[in-house]
Amino acid sequence: MKTLISIYCEGTDTKIAVISQDKEKIKLLRTASFDVLQNKAQIDPAFSSINIEGDSLDFQGVENPDGAIGISNPALINSELKGINLSKALFVPALTEPAIYYHVFERGKQTGSTKLTQEILTDIQETKNISIDKENLGYVELVNKSLLSVFLTGEVQCINLINSLARHNGKRYYKIPAVKSAEISLAYYVAKRKKFFPDDHSLIVYIGKEYSKLIFLHGRKLQHIGGTLDIGTLNLHTYDVYFSKILLEMENGGITSLDNIIVCGEDDSENLILSFYGTFPEANVSRLEFDDMDVSQLPAEQREILSSFSIAIAAANDYLDDLSEEHRGINLLPKYVKEDQKLFQFAWHGYAMIPLLFAAAFFITLKVLQNNQAENELDAELTKQTFLQRQNQEVLNNISEVEGKINNFDQTQTILDSAGTGTGVWSRILEDVSGFVGGRQNLWLTNIVNETGTNIVIEGYALNRYVLTDFAYRLRGNAVLKNILFESLRDKNAYKFMVTFSETGYLQDVE
Repeated sequence: MKTLISIYCEGTDTKIAVISQDKEKIKLLRTASFDVLQNKAQIDPAFSSINIEGDSLDFQGVENPDGAIGISNPALINSELKGINLSKALFVPALTEPAIYYHVFERGKQTGSTKLTQEILTDIQETKNISIDKENLGYVELVNKSLLSVFLTGEVQCINLINSLARHNGKRYYKIPAVKSAEISLAYYVAKRKKFFPDDHSLIVYIGKEYSKLIFLHGRKLQHIGGTLDIGTLNLHTYDVYFSKILLEMENGGITSLDNIIVCGEDDSENLILSFYGTFPEANVSRLEFDDMDVSQLPAEQREILSSFSIAIAAANDYLDDLSEEHRGINLLPKYVKEDQKLFQFAWHGYAMIPLLFAAAFFITLKVLQNNQAENELDAELTKQTFLQRQNQEVLNNISEVEGKINNFDQTQTILDSAGTGTGVWSRILEDVSGFVGGRQNLWLTNIVNETGTNIVIEGYALNRYVLTDFAYRLRGNAVLKNILFESLRDKNAYKFMVTFSETGYLQDVE
C-alpha cells in the first residue's frame, strides 16, 4: 500500500509517524517530533525537539533580526521526511480540542443514519448555538447507548500545515483521505491491544508536553472522555494533580472504581506508574506497548520514546482498520479539502453531467455524420435540379418567343379586324353617296371628312334645295343638314351645303 503519514497536532507540539503495511504486519518507518515555542530556536542533531521563535517561515535557514535562526514547520517536516515520495503518500491528521469539539447526544440510535445525523445537528444547534455541516460530523456509541458526536468548524491548522508542506515542494496539495479524532483513535487502539474483561473500568492516561488526556473505557467500549488537562511534562511539578483530576472525571462519568490504567505519551516512567499504584492500588497499571508493529527500522533512541507517538500511531491504525473494514471509524475530512483534492473541480452535479457530456458528444457526432451524408445527397440532387432548370429555361425562352409571336398576331389581327371594319363602313357610306350623286347632275361634293372618329362631314354644292333634303334622308346615322348658303357658281345660282352624320348607322351592315 501507499506510505501513510500520520500527523498529530496539539498546541505547539506536532508529532509524525510514517507507516507502511504489508501482508504480515504494520511497519513503523520513521517518527519525528516538532515543538514550536515562543523563544529562540534550538535545533538538536536529530530534529527531535525544535523550538522556534515567532511565526514560522516558508524557507529554511533565515536569520531573524534578533539573531535567532528561524526554520519553518514545512521545512522541518520536509527535512525529516527526506527520501519519502510525499506525492504518493497519504496524510492522516489526528485532531484534538480545540480543533474539534465533542457533544453527547443522549437519545442514542433511535432512527436511521440520515435522520439521526440531522437530529444530532439540531441538538448541537440548540445546546451550543453552533451550525455545522453534516459532512463535518462523526459519532461513536458509548457504553450507555448514548452517542458521542465529534465535529469541527472552520479551517484546521494541521491540514494547513500539510498544505504548506505541499506548497513548499511545489505541489498544489498532498492527499488527505481522512481526519481522525485523537481521543477516539487512541481509545480504539488501546481496546484492540489490551484484553479487558466486559465489566472492567479502564483509564487511558495520555501525557503530552503541554496537555494531557483522560479517556475512560467500560470493557472494550468508550465510556467517557474527560476534559483536556492543561498540564504536561513541560509544566508538571507533581503527579498529584493527575490524581485529583482523575477522581473528578470519575465522579462526572459515574465511575466508582478503576480496574486498569494504561499510561502513554511523553511520560510512561516507573515513577509515574508507581504513583498510580499508590493512589489506585486495586488497578492494574501498565504501559501501552506496540509489539504488533515492526519497529526495526527506527533508531534505538526513537524506539525508547515510542510511547510519545501513541496518538499518531493509533490514528494510522484506525485508518488502516477502517480501510480493511475491520471496524467503522469516523472521518472528519472537511468538505473544502475534498473539493481541493478533486482532479477536476466539479460539484456533484458537475460529475453527474459527465456521462451526459459523453452522450451529447456521441449524439452530436452521429448527427454531424448523418447531416454530412444528407448534405452530399442534397448536393447531388441540387446538381441534377440545376441541370433540369437550365433545360427548362431554354424551353421557357422558346415558349416566350412563341408567345411573343402569338401576341403580335393577336395585335395584328385586332388591327386588321379594326381596319376591316372601318373599310366596310366607308365602303357602305361611299356606296350610298355615289349611288345618290351618280343619278343627279345638280349635286357636287367637294369634301368628305371624318371629324371626330365616328362623325362624318360632307360638303358640296347643289343647284336645287330639295335635292339636299333627299340627300340627307338617303344617308343613315342621323344625318343632319346643317347649313345651306346661297352662292353664285359661274353663271348659275348654287347652294353650298354641309351634311353631318354618324358612321354607326353603317356598322350593322358591316358586322
